[in-house]
Amino acid sequence: METVTITRDLPGRIDALRVAEIRARVAGILLKKTFQEGADVKAGDVLFQIDPAPLQAAHDSAEANLARAEANSRQAENQASRSRELVAVNAVSKQEADNSESALTVAAAEILAAKAALATAQLNLGYAAVTAPISGRIGKAQVTEGALVGQGNATLLAVIQQLDPIYFDFTQSSSDLIALKKSGAAHNEATLLLEDGSEYEFPGRILFSEAFVDETTGMVSLRAEFPNPKRDLLPGMFARARVIQSVRENVITVPQRALTRGAGGAGTLMVIDDSNHAQLHMVQTGEMTGDKWVVNSGLKAGERVIIEGLLKARPGAPVVPEPFVPAPKN
Repeated sequence: METVTITRDLPGRIDALRVAEIRARVAGILLKKTFQEGADVKAGDVLFQIDPAPLQAAHDSAEANLARAEANSRQAENQASRSRELVAVNAVSKQEADNSESALTVAAAEILAAKAALATAQLNLGYAAVTAPISGRIGKAQVTEGALVGQGNATLLAVIQQLDPIYFDFTQSSSDLIALKKSGAAHNEATLLLEDGSEYEFPGRILFSEAFVDETTGMVSLRAEFPNPKRDLLPGMFARARVIQSVRENVITVPQRALTRGAGGAGTLMVIDDSNHAQLHMVQTGEMTGDKWVVNSGLKAGERVIIEGLLKARPGAPVVPEPFVPAPKN
């Protein structure tokens, strides 16, 4: 009798923690690329330089328009001030005074419009230097120097992916998820098994499961997070997550090699009775844990099971039992 941990190996794929598409936000000719493709970049690094000359000209024009609007406003203020003094002594008509006040209001509005245009021009000039919004690994440049970008649409320039930590997205059947919750043995730890069967050196943790079940497959999507300091895991890679399904106490287990399957998949074991004769036992097995089967019925605690020499053992035949010594692991 022993306590065993039941696990499941669930397939899925690696996904980046964050993905940022770098796009041109203003139209212009691309002058240069300032990064090495495939390298790590930091948030705020300049990646591309768009020709700023037309944008600088638009900025200077907006500054001039603001200066003109401010001058017109001062002129309108002086005119309105004189009209107020003259209308008090009936030197000008009330209509002329009202027109002066309206001109002053229009001049103030023109200042606001000119300031907004200048702010837009300043933003556009700043967009000429295309910077990284996040830290991560940048892929290949989608355009080359001399290309016209941002004309009519936000041209894709490159893609940055944040790779440490990294996500692993996988699925689990809704029935297994229900059984896991009922068992009270829910764990958020996960181990990653790579495509070559090796175990990833850093453990991960399960972040969440979706709040719905896929109607066509009966599966629930889950996401785990793993450290990736060496950048060994890359988006799109296939892997399997080994997650704890349940912990069972006081169960009987037998080595996988000791069990054979009969007709219909029934499990059979060769057991040594008290008189050292081999006897065939039909058993019902449950989950596998490592290289062992959990036996639900058909075998009692303490019974001796034949592991080696199964081809020679026959029901009722005498045997000379010896303790099984597993081969040392390399």
